[in-house]
Amino acid sequence: MTHSGEQTDVLVVGGGPVGMALALDLAYRGIDCMVVDAGDGHVRHPKVSTIGPRSMELFRRWGVADAVRNAGWPADHPLDIAWVTRVGGHEIHRYRRGTAGDRPAFAHTPEPDQICPAHWLNPVLTRAVGVSPDGPLRLRTTVDRVLQADDHVVAALTDHAAGTTGTVRARFLVACDGAASPIRRACGIDAPARHRTQVFRNILFRAPELKERLGDRAALVHFLMLSSTLRFPMRALNGVDLYNLVVGVDDDAADRVDALSLIGDALAFDTPVELLSDGEWHLTHRVADRYRAGHVFLAGDAAHTLSPSGGFGLGTGIGDAADLGWKLAATLNGWAGRHLLDTYETERRPIAVESLNEANLNLQRTMRRRLPPEVHLDGPEGERARAEMAKRLENSGVQREFDAPEIHFGLRYRSPAVIEDPDVPMRHGSPDADWRPGSEPGYRAAHAWWDETTSTLDLFGHGFVLLCFSEHDGLAGVERAFAERGVPLTVRYGGDGEVAKLYRRSFVLVRPDGHVAWRGDELPGDPAAFADTVRGDRAQAVRGSR
Repeated sequence: MTHSGEQTDVLVVGGGPVGMALALDLAYRGIDCMVVDAGDGHVRHPKVSTIGPRSMELFRRWGVADAVRNAGWPADHPLDIAWVTRVGGHEIHRYRRGTAGDRPAFAHTPEPDQICPAHWLNPVLTRAVGVSPDGPLRLRTTVDRVLQADDHVVAALTDHAAGTTGTVRARFLVACDGAASPIRRACGIDAPARHRTQVFRNILFRAPELKERLGDRAALVHFLMLSSTLRFPMRALNGVDLYNLVVGVDDDAADRVDALSLIGDALAFDTPVELLSDGEWHLTHRVADRYRAGHVFLAGDAAHTLSPSGGFGLGTGIGDAADLGWKLAATLNGWAGRHLLDTYETERRPIAVESLNEANLNLQRTMRRRLPPEVHLDGPEGERARAEMAKRLENSGVQREFDAPEIHFGLRYRSPAVIEDPDVPMRHGSPDADWRPGSEPGYRAAHAWWDETTSTLDLFGHGFVLLCFSEHDGLAGVERAFAERGVPLTVRYGGDGEVAKLYRRSFVLVRPDGHVAWRGDELPGDPAAFADTVRGDRAQAVRGSR
């Protein structure tokens, strides 16, 4: 029940995965928050299904990675991507990715991507966050208006389940209220379209015998190569009987083809099918002009919407939560610098733009692909056409959409709170596919095994961590500068030779979000300026020491 005049540190508007991720990060940092969501907690048409590796790393930090991993996806179901004339028809190309149970360990992450569609993910996150009255999540609750004061916001709420209204006063409000974000609009922040809006249909259906019929031709994603409308993915959602078919909507299609006919066209053989839902959606490519208005911040789809091609949308939103969470906590706990909250937009907005462009490249690759009718033929002519098409697919880099560590881990923060390494020229553009993260400032710090069960990533999270791979008598000065400002700092020595080799410098300072703030072979000569820079108290970063 909503009571008049409640208080909280952070009001999160929107209980989707990004709002829940922010609530988990704030709880991890001991910050009080309230999450309000207009829905009832049920996902009726799951869309998101692959949780990217960086999101999984953050879920590991927040204690939910095991629950996501064990949500129900079968360990023996192939994670392959197959390009086919029809599902069960001619297979043109297959990108083999093994299964969740047998794929080899990844060098660059302890948490590879997992399949967990929204109707599984939502309950996992809801349980972890906790529903009112025991937890901060309030369902069937809307924000009617927001008023900003000098040092707080007041939001008027309606609890539709109880039929009551009230207000909540919060130091900060984070709008995770979706692509149409009423809060973003109320703040007067525009999010102009960067590419043409396209219309698609998502057709959700059950086909209980399909997996068995496909046998070893089953895949996580079947990319159809049938027509201008059926050239998009059909995705296995639960690894048993649930599927989602994406259909393009032609501008000149006056009459809608019924969903069962489209499913019939997509499948090469008759098999029992139960239609569950059929909904149109508009693919927009937008990034908000600003991520902040006073004490209000935007995150997730409220800040950016991008093509699902490549699966960067959810990861971009969860990355917002991880960046903003520690900065809000630092501010509320009194040790943030004056400009720290401004670095949220400085760091995250370029990531959204970069991810949007990469996702659009993936989409355009699919949209522009020629679909020669010969690929459907049986006999030598068809085999020749399919072999040529397979070569074209490989040469066009189709697997980049499904294996892109350089996008998941290669996005670099540049802000006054990150101190550049003067010995490493700033890299422009995306790294190539062989790139592996290291310790360059602004990047997510590299994963390596610190000991048998501990990833370097497990060392990071609560405060700053200074990794020391050699001795230095100036350490006490750095520790004192951080302590005087109330900035939490842990010093860790050693790690084995592999970690030192990967991190490449004698000293590496990692922030609470796991990104590198600074590195050098000597400790900074001015510890006070150093501490002030990384806690966001300077409008410009100090230069790194050589």
